Amino acid sequence: MAERVLVAMSGGVDSSATAHLLREQGYDLVGLFMRTGEHGGAAPEAAPSRKKGCCSALDATDARRVADLLDIPFHALDFEEEFSRIVEHFVDEYRAGRTPNPCVACNTWLKFGRLAEMADRLGCRWIATGHYAQVVRPEGPDGPTELHRGLDPGKDQSYVLHGIKPAVLNRVLFPVGGLPKTRVREVAQEAGLPVFAKPDSVEICFVPDQDHVGLVRRMRPGQSVPGEIVDTAGNKLGSHDGLERFTIGQRKGLGLGGGKPRFVLQLIPGAGTVVVGDREEMAAGSLVSRDFSWLAQMPESGEPLLAQCRYRQEAEPARATASDDGSVTIHFANPQEGISPGQSVVLYRGTRVLGGGTIDQTKTVPA
Repeated sequence: MAERVLVAMSGGVDSSATAHLLREQGYDLVGLFMRTGEHGGAAPEAAPSRKKGCCSALDATDARRVADLLDIPFHALDFEEEFSRIVEHFVDEYRAGRTPNPCVACNTWLKFGRLAEMADRLGCRWIATGHYAQVVRPEGPDGPTELHRGLDPGKDQSYVLHGIKPAVLNRVLFPVGGLPKTRVREVAQEAGLPVFAKPDSVEICFVPDQDHVGLVRRMRPGQSVPGEIVDTAGNKLGSHDGLERFTIGQRKGLGLGGGKPRFVLQLIPGAGTVVVGDREEMAAGSLVSRDFSWLAQMPESGEPLLAQCRYRQEAEPARATASDDGSVTIHFANPQEGISPGQSVVLYRGTRVLGGGTIDQTKTVPA
């Protein structure tokens, strides 16, 4: 009897190709579209676009069409309440002077949280998505399941998957993770799937116009935190109307006029203060994460590893030290610029994800 798989179908080419590939491998499939509702990301006058996100009514229609073509049962379930937590968290983090990555929260809380629950209800042994990452399973019965980078370096999504629980990772299938994106589109086209040329979704599906400031102000009207823009000596250089306008490492849009380039070094939410300075003052030699979770056995203190601090960023040589309180301090071999509290830091050994957590604070390199 074929093993049953719950396939998360977003209506895009990646999840559609995932369903096709699994069906070709003989699995018994159930398709699931995660309906998240409308969250006001775009301005009211914005024109409809097929590139806005991954959970619109248009995407649901595309997912159902693909399921019908593949002749697999299909469910569209309402996850709006759960998704609203992710949006609320995103907004509140910006108001607190942090720079969140909602894709990490979505994958941890929703896609590989509620998805596993639905798999159990529907009698599915496996969970499959169209993520660009790879799962390496142990040869023996007792070894750990490993999460690795996707084959296509330009599409790798392992960074935003570090929060998957080990018990869930044991059940995950990533059929497109070992393929380049060009081949995935070819697979979809060869299978006659109508979404083979569909554009990729935007990075933050509920902010399709990329105006996160507008989203924050619509959801928290009258709650912006204005304040001063100062240099590292405390001298006032200007003022601003809301802390949500800024992120660590930002250079443009500071409203300080000409002169030498200045960069955002620190955000102080209580006072609404934005501290700016020279590029050299951004360099951080280490960071601390207090909610770090491990997908692998904790490495030896001082082992050479790689650390990635943003989604589209090269991983850098680093070493990690764990404390008794569960926090992890990561020391970089070379000082790093623009590390933002609220983002995630993910540790790798080669292509393998060892674990990750939220960046809470950084320590700059003494001048």
